[in-house]
Amino acid sequence: MIEILAALSASAAAGIRIALPLLAIGLLQGNSLWSQMPILSGISSPVLLVLLTSWSFVELFAAKKLLRQRMLQIIELLFSPIVGAIMGLAVASATQNLHWLIALIGGVFAFVLQLVQVGWLYRLHGLPSWVIVVQNALCVALVLFALDAPWQGGLIALMLLWLAVRNAKRWYQWYWQSRRKN
Repeated sequence: MIEILAALSASAAAGIRIALPLLAIGLLQGNSLWSQMPILSGISSPVLLVLLTSWSFVELFAAKKLLRQRMLQIIELLFSPIVGAIMGLAVASATQNLHWLIALIGGVFAFVLQLVQVGWLYRLHGLPSWVIVVQNALCVALVLFALDAPWQGGLIALMLLWLAVRNAKRWYQWYWQSRRKN
């Protein structure tokens, strides 16, 4: 149960950002860096470090303009299920016979959280800078919780899922109310 909560926490981090949680978990693992992570273990650590650091800066600085936010959200929406699956598997390595289930849950969870972000981006016509800072801080916190306090990280991830479901319900109601007016 604890490993599933840790996987949810790590996957939620991937649902917020893509490169930052991968970079954080790789650096927090110590000398092995990404050697324990599926898919990433086949890529050279220095190359992966440069790629993830560069993309983390893109996620941080490209999100200041609306057009760049939209392009970034599309890319993150496409890659979030893959990164969510990788993050889920990275923290829940002891469950050998449930790898496919943890990868599936992690990927879907990250995708759902990324969809909510896309919805907010289009509904608000851009995200304020303070939201981007909060997202990055929450992303790093979820990775830390996934590694050190999976119970708390899993509960935060489940609260994020609850907020995502509530937002989806409100958007659905807002959409139908706006259609009735027209």
